[in-house]
Amino acid sequence: MTETWRGIMPIVVTPFTDRYSLDEAALRDLVAFTIEAGATGLVGPANASEFSTLSDEERRRWIEIVVAAAAGRVPVVASVTSGHAVPAVALAQFAQAAGADGIMSMPPHVLRVDQEGCYAFYQQLAAAVAVPICVQNFDAPVGTPMSGELLGRMCRELAGVDYIKEETVPEPWQVSRTLALAGAACKGVLGGKGGVYLLDEYRRGACGNMPGCHVTDAMAAIWDALEAGDDAMARAHFYQLLPLMNYERLYGLAIYKWILQKRGLIRSAVCRAPVPVLDSDALAELEIIWDGVAPLLRG
Repeated sequence: MTETWRGIMPIVVTPFTDRYSLDEAALRDLVAFTIEAGATGLVGPANASEFSTLSDEERRRWIEIVVAAAAGRVPVVASVTSGHAVPAVALAQFAQAAGADGIMSMPPHVLRVDQEGCYAFYQQLAAAVAVPICVQNFDAPVGTPMSGELLGRMCRELAGVDYIKEETVPEPWQVSRTLALAGAACKGVLGGKGGVYLLDEYRRGACGNMPGCHVTDAMAAIWDALEAGDDAMARAHFYQLLPLMNYERLYGLAIYKWILQKRGLIRSAVCRAPVPVLDSDALAELEIIWDGVAPLLRG
């Protein structure tokens, strides 16, 4: 696709069976749900997809399934974060051949490189693929944060480095700074952090957000209201969703999958990643929060 990426482009979670194997049917169902719920693109397997727990074969299979299920209706951005440029390039080339519309990656995240090493990493990615690249700027300890000056330089000097996903703190301010430093060489900056700063990001010029996929419909409704100039409606929906966003700061993926299972979109809430346990008290609070959020959802 040639359209500018804009809107809510969720990270599709990876559903597992109770035996911890990839649930391919549920992954297809999630693709259908996110598109019907108003997603303007699909992203993964990234942090919210538990990419670090997937084998190389599973990451390739994940990309094949999502690209095929999306069937060109929205762009699919394949996340290829790896410990070195060599496997990242190999996965990026595989994703491009499979039909992915773009690539996203953090720099090496285990044995970290310096700022020049980050530049070299994206230089190799840009030389290897013809689809747009989104640079994921994520906070440590998971990510390798990059300066706004470096992000701007890469947008100007590396063909194909067109988008930034900004997730360093303070994120909305970083959105403004990155846009100012990159200028017209950057096609857009997208926010992350589960959309918790979406209103501020939008005002500062963000072209979208990449949250989890569990409440895509609610996030898309907020974005659509912003695009329509209805700030009051956008804020009303956002404030209604905020208790859930706040609780997600504590439990993360465990809540994403609890909601997806509750909505009948996945059969098991199993996570491979180590996540906090939703005990009886947490579940009781979550049910109360859910009752407040449910009216925002399509069904």
